[in-house]
Amino acid sequence: MSQTKNVLVLCADGSEEMETVIIVDVLRRAQLHVTLAKVAPTPFEKISDSNFTNALIENAKVVKCSRGVQIVADTVLAGLDTSIFDAIVLPGGLGGATVFAASTQVHTVLRDFAAANKLVAAICAAPIALASAEVFHGRRVTSYPGFEEKLGAHYKYSEDRVVVDGNLVTSRGPGSCFEFALAIIAVLCDDDNERRRIVGSVGDALILPSAVSYSK
Repeated sequence: MSQTKNVLVLCADGSEEMETVIIVDVLRRAQLHVTLAKVAPTPFEKISDSNFTNALIENAKVVKCSRGVQIVADTVLAGLDTSIFDAIVLPGGLGGATVFAASTQVHTVLRDFAAANKLVAAICAAPIALASAEVFHGRRVTSYPGFEEKLGAHYKYSEDRVVVDGNLVTSRGPGSCFEFALAIIAVLCDDDNERRRIVGSVGDALILPSAVSYSK
């Protein structure tokens, strides 16, 4: 890549831990600058006591995932300047996806990214947040099985493991997460040669059955 791309990965209590960690790990292996931000309801920027605010944020960065695994995010979404990012990724997990879908802040960020033609990616249950934000209507999408009815009215639903439609990437679930992350890397690459080199290198290093090539 001609310059390092910045990727924002969201998480929330109830996010799927495999998807969250695999996405962050694989993207960082491609030398992308990844920030993991927790979607938390407290408006920290409105609290005047800075010491209390800092302690509150540190505690709020802890994420209890869908299977009880706890991870610590890099930051929280509240107050974050999202304009510096080239892509946003939403892991699945029904609990986390429900938080994303209900968050007006997430809706705003998704609409801003869609309007700027930046990359938006969602896996498993997370595409429901796209529907809630009313973005990418008419595009091809996929999701975890069972969410077809929530997406079918406004999207062209597919059962492919990974669906790339321009600047929108969606995928099915934990078992397709490596392919999903490689697809994100591929879309962020500047040209075909770079795409083959980076996606192939990352896929080989992970000892995946095959490093699938994706095109924009």
